[in-house]
Amino acid sequence: MDRIDGFRLFVRVVETGSFSRAARDLAVTQPTVTRHVAALEARIGVRLLNRNTRRVGLTDAGRAYYERVKAVLDLVEETEHVAADRQRQLAGRVRIATSIAFGRRVVTPLILSFMRAHPAIEIDLRCDDSYVDLVALGVDVSVRLGRLQDSSLGARLLGHNPWALVASPTWVQRHGAPDQPADLARHAVLLYSTVQADDQLHFRHPRHGPTAVRVRGPLRSNNLSTLLAAVVEGHGVAALPLYVAGVALATGRVQPLLPDWSLPGQDIHAVFPSPRGVPGKVEAFVAHLKAHFARPDWHAVDGEPRPARRRATVRG
Repeated sequence: MDRIDGFRLFVRVVETGSFSRAARDLAVTQPTVTRHVAALEARIGVRLLNRNTRRVGLTDAGRAYYERVKAVLDLVEETEHVAADRQRQLAGRVRIATSIAFGRRVVTPLILSFMRAHPAIEIDLRCDDSYVDLVALGVDVSVRLGRLQDSSLGARLLGHNPWALVASPTWVQRHGAPDQPADLARHAVLLYSTVQADDQLHFRHPRHGPTAVRVRGPLRSNNLSTLLAAVVEGHGVAALPLYVAGVALATGRVQPLLPDWSLPGQDIHAVFPSPRGVPGKVEAFVAHLKAHFARPDWHAVDGEPRPARRRATVRG
């Protein structure tokens, strides 16, 4: 029994005037109550209670001790209520970690909409392409793509991150469009080194099943924006997540290749330092993410700045 529970037990003995009633109220045995009070008196070296067969009363020292202990318990209860109220009001800081590109293009707009809905929330966002130690850094939730590595963490599936093979219209005009993955041997393929470190692209066809093809090209990078810019300028073909290539596809700056073949996507997870005791403000943020990723077209909108349209000038 910790000291706070011991305080509660002592206070209950005083307020009921009975060891047996205190034991019944706190769901412990009477010998437990007796032993605890005796150990408490021995620890501080003062008799706190006078006992006889009919009632229990406070000594002078016990009365002073009771008043101090009661004030401590009142403070503990008030503190617990404050914590519970903050949980219900979605107030306080949420520390979030995610990768750099996904954080800038996808997570940041979701954070801003969450903050608009909950003005008392403060966000601490860390973007890093390497996995961070959630416990050591005090991170409340990490938004991760791909296979999870640490089974001791709590995790919740949010959605799926699809990929596509793309090239610029200029590239296709010069080199043609591949009809099957093996045709990529005659194309310059720009590689995302974080995922395609083995210089291979993996595909799956609904009838022909999976296949892998070794590729080569003039550029590899761990930065997805760099690869997209290179594709748009006509330096080659690249496999990119749709949250990166979506706007370029919609505006015609790039076009999809091998539409009958699918690239492996990635699961999106919310990861917690522990599977238990997730704060309410973190649960609310994860629910906000899950609602977004449940949309089949969630990747159609990203954080890319759009060019401003010029307003037509009417001259009279």
